[in-house]
Amino acid sequence: MDDIDVRGPRFGAAVTAVVLAAALISGSAWLLAWQTFAFALGAAGGVGRSPYGWVFRRVVRPRLGPPTEFESPRPPQFAQSVGLVFALVGLAGFTLGPEWLGLAATGAALAAAFLNAVFGYCLGCEMYLLVRRVTVRAG
Repeated sequence: MDDIDVRGPRFGAAVTAVVLAAALISGSAWLLAWQTFAFALGAAGGVGRSPYGWVFRRVVRPRLGPPTEFESPRPPQFAQSVGLVFALVGLAGFTLGPEWLGLAATGAALAAAFLNAVFGYCLGCEMYLLVRRVTVRAG
């Protein structure tokens, strides 16, 4: 797997944060369903296969200078899987109840997306690296 431009996942996190904030403010299960779909695509095929990765690659990146930093695609893909779990729990809370579960799970996903978008700190990526370190030490 080739390394990816670090700006792509941060762009995706910024869009994700906006979508999750709108879903949280409006209580819209439809917005959260869209984000769940976006997470599922990113988890299955990598961040480049998510809708936000496509927009970054086709629209945003051509307008930027060449990338100066790269990263492995595996941690961001794992982060998409973590986001997918939180989005699924949030969707269940919004559609089946209790509503507080939807709010809490969506809020947690929003916090993680915000950290990545604004500070470049990817919680899901850090989880991936921690699991890898533990697995390497155990094996």
